Amino acid sequence: MDVQLSDKSQVRLKGVRDGFWVTLDPSLPADYIQEELTRVFNQLQHLAFNSHVTLDMGGPEGRESIVEMLRAFLKSKFNVASVAVAPASPPPKEVPVNGEHGGDKSHKPDMSSVWMEHHSDALVIAGRVRSGQKITAQKHLVILGDVNPGSELIAGGDILIMGTLGGIALAGQPDNEAAIILAIGFKPIQIQIGGIIATEVPVSQRHTLEFARVDHGDIVVEDYIKTNPFGRLTWPEVR
Repeated sequence: MDVQLSDKSQVRLKGVRDGFWVTLDPSLPADYIQEELTRVFNQLQHLAFNSHVTLDMGGPEGRESIVEMLRAFLKSKFNVASVAVAPASPPPKEVPVNGEHGGDKSHKPDMSSVWMEHHSDALVIAGRVRSGQKITAQKHLVILGDVNPGSELIAGGDILIMGTLGGIALAGQPDNEAAIILAIGFKPIQIQIGGIIATEVPVSQRHTLEFARVDHGDIVVEDYIKTNPFGRLTWPEVR
């Protein structure tokens, strides 16, 4: 986990190896705690999904009611996997932001060659994305299912759909024109890669693996198997 959110608020969050550690004062009003949790968890975007949260309130004794309230709140609003209470002991060591290790450069891996040590921050979702739904991923987005017309996908990196794309897809946001949009059935309403919007949405009548990319300032759609866009790479690279 490579997230750290800490400020002067009385509700603070930092990333730890198995999820997030939230420090708060249980004597604060419940509505204030929920408001502050919403603020910090909104900054996590998709990283909160299915995460494990530990509440540090100075120990679990006598705090069962507020724990149950916050557990229900976090699971309902942010789809976290679990909420536990920390014992009355020091919190675990923080995970550095973006994989950095302060002044010690010897522990920072060279991601261009040691790709096996990279921890993915892709968002993977299984199931159909229905009309009216909007999914945002900080980096890559993988959908194991169809994307219906009327839905919207936004990703900072690639968008990979193991099904039919029938909605709106914006990859490489805001300015990554090296991103791609891939789908088994390519029938989008609108697509955008980086700052480039397809002037005419290319819709395929075939049910085959196709992908959109930027070529000389325009978006083109090609057969993924025939083009084999990454076949020229001699060694796997982190995207």
